Amino acid sequence: MNEPRWPAADLDPVRRLRIMAGSIPGAAYAEGVFARSVDEVWAVAGDLETELPMLLADVRTMRIAHAEGEHLEAIAVGRLGQRARFDIVLRPGWCWMQSRFLHGGMAAAPEDEGTRVAFVGALRIPGMRLVDPLLRKLPLGNGVLRRLETRLQARAPG
Repeated sequence: MNEPRWPAADLDPVRRLRIMAGSIPGAAYAEGVFARSVDEVWAVAGDLETELPMLLADVRTMRIAHAEGEHLEAIAVGRLGQRARFDIVLRPGWCWMQSRFLHGGMAAAPEDEGTRVAFVGALRIPGMRLVDPLLRKLPLGNGVLRRLETRLQARAPG
């Protein structure tokens, strides 16, 4: 018997993150293109312990507590002392993080002579669907991309 042939669509990490952001109520999403290679961008974006606190204004420290392949567990401490345990999937060009109250992710994919980068962050609390239309209009993720660009420039040789 013939098996049905289902269409297949391969999505790069940025497109995948864009779809996930669209399905999460109240998600702050930002996307941009940097004139850097994916490897250069991901050397910063994927360095969670050193660089993530530089990218996220409300994170003081991020410590990897356990790692098993691409699956990590980390403890984040906020600027006000709040703590959160995150389950993370981290691979080249892709990072997805979840805590009890937060979703977060970053993605990078080659584009022309540079790299398309995306960021998403959202609260995981009841009632987010009610404020979703308002939050989607705010450029909340753009600051993360600006700080990423600053960190890339700081790491540039010369």
